[in-house]
Amino acid sequence: MRIDVTGLTKTYKGGVRALDDLTLTIPTGMYGLLGANGAGKTTLLRILAGLLHPTEGRVVIGGHDVTTQEGKPAVQRKLGYLPQNLGVYPDLTARAFLDYIALLKGLHNRSGRRRRVTELLEVVALTDAADRRLKGFSGGMLRRVGIAQALLADPELLIVDEPTTGLDPEERIRFRTLLSRLAGDRTVLLSTHIVDDVAQTCRTLAVLANGRLAFQGSVTDLVSVANGRVWTVTTNGPPPTEGRVVSALPEAAGMRYRVVSRQSPDLSAKPAEPTLEDGYLALMDQVPV
Repeated sequence: MRIDVTGLTKTYKGGVRALDDLTLTIPTGMYGLLGANGAGKTTLLRILAGLLHPTEGRVVIGGHDVTTQEGKPAVQRKLGYLPQNLGVYPDLTARAFLDYIALLKGLHNRSGRRRRVTELLEVVALTDAADRRLKGFSGGMLRRVGIAQALLADPELLIVDEPTTGLDPEERIRFRTLLSRLAGDRTVLLSTHIVDDVAQTCRTLAVLANGRLAFQGSVTDLVSVANGRVWTVTTNGPPPTEGRVVSALPEAAGMRYRVVSRQSPDLSAKPAEPTLEDGYLALMDQVPV
């Protein structure tokens, strides 16, 4: 399901502009939306989901303009949404919670609804915990319940907002793998400030900064932004002052710094192959404040 965003602006009370004339195309498949906290990602997602009306601009999803009264319900019928903070009923079991949400989403046939809930509990690897109360679930398990509720109506568009924040490494990997499997013939929009989540799941992405589109293209293209700008410096002295230090690792010869800089940060600096994180940082250095 293709998404076309044109001239999208959202200004809140007090003159705070969260989105500023944003134009963006999102194709079918897994797509990353990357940006720092406050970049405008959640505002964009809420507009896509029909939960927020823009100040200006159009959003066409699968041929329907979500900013119109006619288009919004048409889009929402094809949409699954996992917000950053999903409210659950802690005293319900996972099975009971999903059954309740399925009823709210219009799945009125009892046997069909229960069959769908059972299928999704298996998809998100929660079959063994299906009859446990949600208040005993870990953060990662609750995220998986969130994905299950978003998939109840078998949506063509799945939107997930900061889904791996606060998860331990094992849960993050499990969740990323699940999202990649779900992409298939649907659009999965992954919004995050964690660069590695995009690096491990997406081939194409957009970067938002200050409510504007800073980049749109392939992961390879974003990596290439840092070509010739990544260096390693090993020293017993103070860290490099030129450029941005990405990492610092202790070694026998001193500290080894990885630096993103337009020019060599030190006479002893050695060039290094860029990563997606390097490309993102190099891009951010070019974005006007």
